[in-house]
Amino acid sequence: MARPVRLSFTRLALLTGACLSPLWPALAGQFDFVPAPQTDLNRIYRIDRVTGEIGACQYGQKEGTFGVTLCFPAGEGAGKQEPSEYGIVASRHEREGGVFRVDMRTGAMSICYVFDERVVCTPAEKGSIVDASAAKPAAADVTGTVKKP
Repeated sequence: MARPVRLSFTRLALLTGACLSPLWPALAGQFDFVPAPQTDLNRIYRIDRVTGEIGACQYGQKEGTFGVTLCFPAGEGAGKQEPSEYGIVASRHEREGGVFRVDMRTGAMSICYVFDERVVCTPAEKGSIVDASAAKPAAADVTGTVKKP
């Protein structure tokens, strides 16, 4: 007759964790958040990691309250993109109010920021890797501009 196996809580947790570890990315949340790098701006950007849609919220003051949450929906270029694996990166520039939306699969990037009460993003661009052995490096291409209305 087989003897029953006794598992302590710790062993059970380790076994369960080992079995589920390949599923952790699927079980993780769908959104990532990052603050704007500008040091005097209390804005947080949100990205949907599957669709690339970006929004932002910040603290605002309203008479008779402690404050309100002001949110900026996706505008031009900041809406849903082709399904992929998107991320959001803030630069280290302390006066920059925008963030970079990056496509982890293709390497394409766009710059997103709040403009006229909406989050707008430049068209996604991959650029090119400059050959380090080239005698004269090429100037950066200016791509992905958003025109003012």
